[in-house]
Amino acid sequence: MIENPNLYVITGGPGAGKTTVLAELERRGFACVPEVARQIIQEQMQADGDALPWSDCGRYARLMLERSIASFRNSTPASKITFCDRGIPDTLCYLRLIGADDAEAMSASATYLYAHKVFFAPAWKAIYATDTERKQSYEEAARTSQLMVRVYEECGYEVVELPLCSPEERAEFILRTIA
Repeated sequence: MIENPNLYVITGGPGAGKTTVLAELERRGFACVPEVARQIIQEQMQADGDALPWSDCGRYARLMLERSIASFRNSTPASKITFCDRGIPDTLCYLRLIGADDAEAMSASATYLYAHKVFFAPAWKAIYATDTERKQSYEEAARTSQLMVRVYEECGYEVVELPLCSPEERAEFILRTIA
């Protein structure tokens, strides 16, 4: 087991404002680790690859798990508070959504541990939008959000829901909760 108590995960369903609040935290001088899933999608689309959630989801999930573990290792140890756009249990959630074997992701989720409090951005219809990398309907995003909470709780994390407010207010909420 490898613990990284200064690495805080910000998670949630697609389009819930995670990346925006991370940009605000980064603007305030905090280190932030980017989301690996979106990086994979961008790389695969540029390379005309098929490791995509709408093509070869199994290959996409394997890449997501490998990159999530590498991201954790590259951020460990974190000597100061660092925020992570998603964590290894996000891959576990994705595998469950697609009905794939999740044993390796379960093992990784139990091996690589983030800060105990995980910040969760709930589905928020007012800000949800699709794009070339986010193709889920709002209803799919909301279902993903619900499962995400259950997965993180199952992995032993305290899930702290972010309020539906501006990125600046969300950042303040996160920093007050950590303090």
